[in-house]
Amino acid sequence: MPSTRVERLRLGDFRNYSTLDLSFDSGFVVFFGDNGAGKTNLLEALSLLSPGRGIRRATYGEMARKGGSGGFLARAAVISGDGAVMVESRLHPPADGPASRALRIDETATKTADELLEICRVLWLTPPMDGLFTGPAADRRRFLDRMVLAIDPAHGRRASDYERAMRSRNRLLSEDRMDDAWLSGLEAQMAELGIAMAIARAELTDMLATKIAAAADASPFPAARLSLQSGFEDLDLSLPAVDAEEAVRRGLQRSRSGDRAAGRTREGPHRADLSVYFAAKDMPAALASTGEQKALLIGLVLAHAQLVAQVSGFRPILLLDEVAAHLDPGRRQALFDLVASLGVQAFMTGTDEALFEALTGRANMIPIGRTSGE
Repeated sequence: MPSTRVERLRLGDFRNYSTLDLSFDSGFVVFFGDNGAGKTNLLEALSLLSPGRGIRRATYGEMARKGGSGGFLARAAVISGDGAVMVESRLHPPADGPASRALRIDETATKTADELLEICRVLWLTPPMDGLFTGPAADRRRFLDRMVLAIDPAHGRRASDYERAMRSRNRLLSEDRMDDAWLSGLEAQMAELGIAMAIARAELTDMLATKIAAAADASPFPAARLSLQSGFEDLDLSLPAVDAEEAVRRGLQRSRSGDRAAGRTREGPHRADLSVYFAAKDMPAALASTGEQKALLIGLVLAHAQLVAQVSGFRPILLLDEVAAHLDPGRRQALFDLVASLGVQAFMTGTDEALFEALTGRANMIPIGRTSGE
């Protein structure tokens, strides 16, 4: 399987960087420096190689450098398959209206950001994700959907179309006179999209659980046990899709009155949740210690990276922000060895270069100062 890697990153007016030009020739790239120096900003720029708003979920305007032009440039040379591809994200400075972002692949404007998935798959682990198991269900749904998207590029479009249809239905339900024909059309669309989303999530969860179980005895990170609540109460997803869609459509029709009173659609994939358990202790991950939760999350992300390579044919690019800071030396070494065994390119950050001593001779070690790129 060919590797996918970034060999050059150029930035202009991006976050704290006025200009920056970096080249990489290793499977490991480490950005180290003080807090606030701009290490995570580099990972954010790399995360724009994936559909969406990047690792911080920031608006594009927030990525533009303060005091700069109002726009930004993030250009990456990616080795994918047999050749090099140039991917450019450019935010044009606002004129009379809001700033607009343009995405180009080899100088050709893309129709949608989903085209990025034909070049590479980008996975990440960041400090805010440490609260995944104890935080709101919406965070776990977002995490789950990014995992699905990495192996099923159509999932993002299905999810956005479902959200759009649901918002339209909610708006119609709030009106004094409801258009029955229009509601029925929206509900049919929601049923089709919702079942497709639920099935894709269930398939990902099953494949990931199988991957984790197979590696449990050899992995230095604790195994997670996964359980998915689809958001559809008492619906059997093993039914033929057409029957499941019809059941959901009828359910939406019956629930109009209650949904109108609640001001929202009360059932559907937007209510799904992923439950994670610490398998060895047979306890919810949310009740594990902070260190155990971190280790569970790392194991989950690495298992997903293996699954992505297996199913999609792409060895993913990993963005690991401050991943080594709270690991003991043994676990750090195990992490580096596992990443190396995956054959992926991993970008990592840390405040202390010594945390990455085990990578001496194997990594591009790049110091980042507060004035980098200025």
